[in-house]
Amino acid sequence: MSGWNRSARAMTDVALGVAFAALLVYWAARISGSWGGTYWQFDFAAGTVVCIIALMRRRNLAYLAVAGLTVAAVAVLVARLAHLPSQPGPAMTLALTVLVAAAIRTLQPLPASVVAAAGLAVAAGSAFTAHDPASSPVMVLNGMGWLAAVTIGLLRRLRDSRRRAVIEKVRRDERLELARELHDIVAHHITGVVLRTQAARIVRRKQPEELDGALADIETAGSEALTAMRRVVGLLRDEDVTAGLLGPEQLSELVRRFTKHGPRVRLQLPEGEPVWQPEITSTVYRIVQESLTNVSQHAPRARSVSVDVSQDQDRVTVEVVDDAPPAPALHRAGYGLVGLRERVEALDGVLSAGPRPGGGWSVLATLPTVMRKR
Repeated sequence: MSGWNRSARAMTDVALGVAFAALLVYWAARISGSWGGTYWQFDFAAGTVVCIIALMRRRNLAYLAVAGLTVAAVAVLVARLAHLPSQPGPAMTLALTVLVAAAIRTLQPLPASVVAAAGLAVAAGSAFTAHDPASSPVMVLNGMGWLAAVTIGLLRRLRDSRRRAVIEKVRRDERLELARELHDIVAHHITGVVLRTQAARIVRRKQPEELDGALADIETAGSEALTAMRRVVGLLRDEDVTAGLLGPEQLSELVRRFTKHGPRVRLQLPEGEPVWQPEITSTVYRIVQESLTNVSQHAPRARSVSVDVSQDQDRVTVEVVDDAPPAPALHRAGYGLVGLRERVEALDGVLSAGPRPGGGWSVLATLPTVMRKR
């Protein structure tokens, strides 16, 4: 999970915690004012337990949803038998809504249906145990909470399903594109093997003492070809369409075109002529291209962008950073980054993307210059 998602989840839980605490105190005051004495204590304790379970829902949702509903059902029954306020208060209702909605969104169909049915049973059971269920506003609140949980859970489940389908399509398209590029790379290596083999035949006739060196060149070329071919295995390729391989020298042209219609871009490239494998070269280009596209689509207020491409002995690092003002609702982890991550990980690299402290967005990728054999 990205740092952005972790922060969003933490903020959601903090907001829920504040809402739970406020509703618990409010309902305790209402019970104390209408019933008097210490009648509020049992409802407050039961509501607190269910609220804590709701805040822990991400650890083991199925068990915690069942636990929360069980606590609520037992609390309603015990309160009714002990002649206490027997209907779930607003804090418990909100906690049950959160648990049921999360279960419907996340769990498999059967357990999700069981949790939804259990939530309905708790809401209906609290109505039957009320002194005047037909006129009880709390009963109406419980029913509305269950309906809201089912509606929200189903809508988010549908959205997640569509998102997974789009992500899978992006990943499949990226595999196809990478397979096309690797197809060209393998063809390049095989051509080299053929040429070196022809040269070795000539060397054998004219300079037999240099034959070992020619054979070593053939072995190296064949090993490189096999390494590239192993990376093709598992990648689907349904069209015989080749894609041109892009070099680092074309990054300057890419930046120049972007600057015409977007913020100023500072490009920093390695000194000299970097020697990269073709798949690394084209992936570096794609990272910069997708990152700049991301800026143009999601950060119109950015004034400048920094593109740094560096290389050390065993890896290439690409970082694209913009200075867009901070925006709490901004979320740029779109489908383009999904495809990039698929490509980078296929080449044994690592890609991360997220907001920067103080504003802006960063895309950072690290690629090995030498691929491990598979």
